[in-house]
Amino acid sequence: MKTYLECIPCFMKQALKAGKITTCDETKIKELLDHVGSMVKEIDLEDIPPEIGAKIYKKIHEITGVKDPYEEIKQSNIKEALKLYPELKEIVKKSKDPLLTAVKIAIAGNVIDLGVNKEFNITKDVKKILKQDFAICDFNEFKEKFEIAKSILYLGDNSGEGVFDRILIETMNKPVTYVVRDIPIINDITFKEVGVIGIDKVVTEVISSGTTAPATVLNLCNEEFIKRFDEAEMVISKGQGNYEGLSEVKRSIFFLLKVKCSVIADHIGVSEDDIVLKAINLRA
Repeated sequence: MKTYLECIPCFMKQALKAGKITTCDETKIKELLDHVGSMVKEIDLEDIPPEIGAKIYKKIHEITGVKDPYEEIKQSNIKEALKLYPELKEIVKKSKDPLLTAVKIAIAGNVIDLGVNKEFNITKDVKKILKQDFAICDFNEFKEKFEIAKSILYLGDNSGEGVFDRILIETMNKPVTYVVRDIPIINDITFKEVGVIGIDKVVTEVISSGTTAPATVLNLCNEEFIKRFDEAEMVISKGQGNYEGLSEVKRSIFFLLKVKCSVIADHIGVSEDDIVLKAINLRA
């Protein structure tokens, strides 16, 4: 997915937000914003937005010296999500269609996103989403692919969201390779958070995509991941960033996300705050 003009103010807001979390030194924050402002002149609108995000967060690290600005917030989000885990597991157990319910729970976890300029309340928002209808629901296609797939490649997104991914993975009860970011960026999930959440206990393997972006951007990924991605029987992709990075890729993918910005909404053909299970290129 290309970069739109509406993305540019969002880049500046992300830089300001991360700068304020990282340091109280307004001189450093101003320096950061100056650099991001200079980047705007060089933006090619054909670039994928997370590619630009990777450059912004690299600059945040360089200027502030902080590698993981959102570390405390990530841990707080995970703690709150884990409190919901037993209740959500019970909801799946009692559901008429446990797989569909677990899919919706996984999407509900996508509300935990610090890369967009929206406030959220994990407990309230998740319970609200569980009562919400899908704007797009390619569940029949999802289930058909799932039933014949012997293994699944599952692309993680945000850290606290991983708790909800775990519920879907446990419900699917098939070999799953779970993919995380290579380095801390925004509140995205890395190997460190996987251990806290316990995903490593319910999947076959946890690997890094190698990307330095807040998304799966193939030209930034390592060769091992690209081979796994190309050969995977079924790919589940979580979140907006991964949608931005992979929506134009010529292979079958199931995107699970809550739509949190107008650009993504327009691209998919839905409204902000909608929930989506979207399949692409099923014959690829």
